[in-house]
Amino acid sequence: MEQVDEAPSKLSIPEWSKADRPRERLLANGPKALSDAELVAILIRSGTPQDSALDLARLILRKAGNDLHKLAGTGVAELMRIKGVGEAKALSIVAALELGLRRRDQVVEQRPLVASSAQAFELLRPQLADLPHEEFWLLLLDRGNRLLDRCRVSSGGMHGTVADPKLIFREALEKRASGVILCHNHPSGQLRPSMEDIQLTKKLVEGGRFLDIAVQDHLIIAATGYFSFADNGQL
Repeated sequence: MEQVDEAPSKLSIPEWSKADRPRERLLANGPKALSDAELVAILIRSGTPQDSALDLARLILRKAGNDLHKLAGTGVAELMRIKGVGEAKALSIVAALELGLRRRDQVVEQRPLVASSAQAFELLRPQLADLPHEEFWLLLLDRGNRLLDRCRVSSGGMHGTVADPKLIFREALEKRASGVILCHNHPSGQLRPSMEDIQLTKKLVEGGRFLDIAVQDHLIIAATGYFSFADNGQL
């Protein structure tokens, strides 16, 4: 049976090829690509004169029966009985595993579903309805129409604000949004879209098609209510 070469355990980690170093592998491939031992090695940061951080991490895991649940129940004093594990290394391991336990027990709040203009209006009414000046906001959505983020892209005067398509799509791309809902307010209370509003909406709809980002609606918000381009067949 052909033997597969492993990273040389007696070399210090900085001497390994970059592809074998845990930190570089984490940066390149993300945490899910790393073994338990590699993740522990990143936590403890260094080994001993005899063993690399990865060798020491494997030893720590073996002492816990290669069981992360058992390792999570191991205290600082017990970890420090392992040769090469000092107080700082033991504290790092205990703190990291405790954070993992707290994350598991924490209830994840589900992001709001935005399936109608009324729901979009309710999400932005507090920010826009009573402003004395115009602002332009985005609701950024995932493929399931759940809210990823809401953000302001510009702020102006009584009669207008600049909505730069480059800024709008940069926000969408950075958040990996599949869809956006455009929103701006009219301090005058007039809900009818201006010619500039109509032209901007068309430009953004066309730009979104090139980037595979759906412009799902454009809301004009005022203290008295809102106007939806989608509801009125103007997208």
